[in-house]
Formats: sequence, C-alpha cells, structure tokens
Amino acid sequence: MARVALLCPDLLFGSKVEGALRAAGHEVDRFDSPDPARAAAPDHDVLVVDLNAVEYDGPEVGRGVDGVPAVGFYSHVDQDTRRRAEDAGFSVVVPRSRMARETAGVVEGALAA
Repeated sequence: MARVALLCPDLLFGSKVEGALRAAGHEVDRFDSPDPARAAAPDHDVLVVDLNAVEYDGPEVGRGVDGVPAVGFYSHVDQDTRRRAEDAGFSVVVPRSRMARETAGVVEGALAA
C-alpha cells in the first residue's frame, strides 16, 4: 500500500482515479489546488497530477518536488504539456485515457522505478 497525493480538481475524473487507487489498496489524499498538494507530497509515496487542469500550470507542479515520484496525465492531443511535464521532472507522463484504464498500474509502475 502506498500513500498517494492526488491533485485533480476535476470532480468526476478525480473520483475515478481516487476510487481505482483505493480499490488497489492505496491510501489517497486528494487536493484541488497545487500549493497544498506540493506541501503534502514529501509525506506521500507518489504525487499524481492532472496536467491539463485550468486552475494551475500542471507541469510546473512537479518541478522541485524532490524525493517523490510524480505521475502526470494529460489530454492525448496536448503534446506540448507532455513535453513540459517530462522536462519538469515528472517520472511518468501518460494520456488521460491510459490513466483511466490503468490507474493502479501506472502509479505502481512509478513507485517501482
């Protein structure tokens, strides 16, 4: 079981990700804004970020979060966001559709790396 900090202000998709992680046995703390999520990240095993949220600059959230793997998910048509997240140091960056299908596997893969 891992402690997951989830930053996803999208109520429906965030609930889906949270539910899949809890079903896989993980403890999830969900955040709607980046500052509390970044502050909490060191107390968690992994940070999961919605990179396309309009409320914040998703790729920048992972920058400077040291010692905790960061997983980001993005709209498959937004390749610029994917590149920016990779440049910012995200461990894993996947399309939103893959995150929906393989939530626990994506997060567990980041933890194993």
